[in-house]
Amino acid sequence: MTPSAQTPAKLGFRFPAEWRPHAATHMGWPFDEAYWEGQLEPARADFARLVATIARFEPVLLACADAESEADARERLGGAKVTLYRLPIDDVGLRDSGPLFVQTVARHVAATDWRFNAWGGKFRFERDRDVARLVSEALGVRRFAVPVMMEGGALEISGAGVCLTTRQCLLNPNRNPDLSQREIEAYLREYLGVTGFIWLGEGLEGDRTDGHIDTITRWTDDETILTSVCEDETDPNYKPMRENLELLRGLGKYRILELPLAHKRLDLGDERLPLTYANFYLGNGFAVVPLYDDPNDERALHILRGALPGREVVGLPSLGLITGGGSFHCVTQQQPLGPILEP
Repeated sequence: MTPSAQTPAKLGFRFPAEWRPHAATHMGWPFDEAYWEGQLEPARADFARLVATIARFEPVLLACADAESEADARERLGGAKVTLYRLPIDDVGLRDSGPLFVQTVARHVAATDWRFNAWGGKFRFERDRDVARLVSEALGVRRFAVPVMMEGGALEISGAGVCLTTRQCLLNPNRNPDLSQREIEAYLREYLGVTGFIWLGEGLEGDRTDGHIDTITRWTDDETILTSVCEDETDPNYKPMRENLELLRGLGKYRILELPLAHKRLDLGDERLPLTYANFYLGNGFAVVPLYDDPNDERALHILRGALPGREVVGLPSLGLITGGGSFHCVTQQQPLGPILEP
């Protein structure tokens, strides 16, 4: 496979950095008790705080799978600046199933629609594979369909177009077994306007996504990379996080800041949950950071406040939400501010 002739990059589009102005944040409301492993109520409590906080800074477009979840969201969110609408979804991770928006220099916005298979077929995705298309159609925005499996949480793209990602995820045979690294890079260049790549190795133990970059390493500006470190040498996360840190330092091009993982270990059944502070979400004048009732919570907030000057950095509980396998960045997707380019 090769990219088609009329790709977003050829038409002047590129994926804008998350810190650029947003028109809205796209989210979904938790609705499936079985999916949340019996933790739906704690997850909804965390979601309510998260949605209400984001809505203080920018509009939230909240997808609800059915009448019960819509009624529950409406009751919990009260007068928050949130637009609820009905959308058939399997999961609330719109970071991965939803459209990845691109923008021109003139700030016109279009959407890219990548294929989705629930992180290598780990969960059901019959409805989620249509989410990007349905959201794009509801917005009335031009949509570029891409014949490649891709998830937004696997990509961390700076304002200069440099993409951080992991080999564990993007080169995993459960996504695009017929594509080489070079071919995957070609699609990201042509559909998201990526200009360069930094390939890290592995992500966190227990990460259902096979090493999404947004659980470990993030840009805070075009010159600064914040990367997770594990301070317990006996922890399985110690070695891969150390290797990623050394690779980033070896580039010699960026300011590298260390962000500790949560000190505690939390398991759900036989699965370890990825308690990471790197899964924060940036919006219009704010950053919202997941907290885990952990000794490192305040330390992480202090580091992030120093790394994100001029933003209100808000820490919120995420022990309920994390039972779904991800945290704040996983369940949000930003829509850039600018006029929508119609189909």
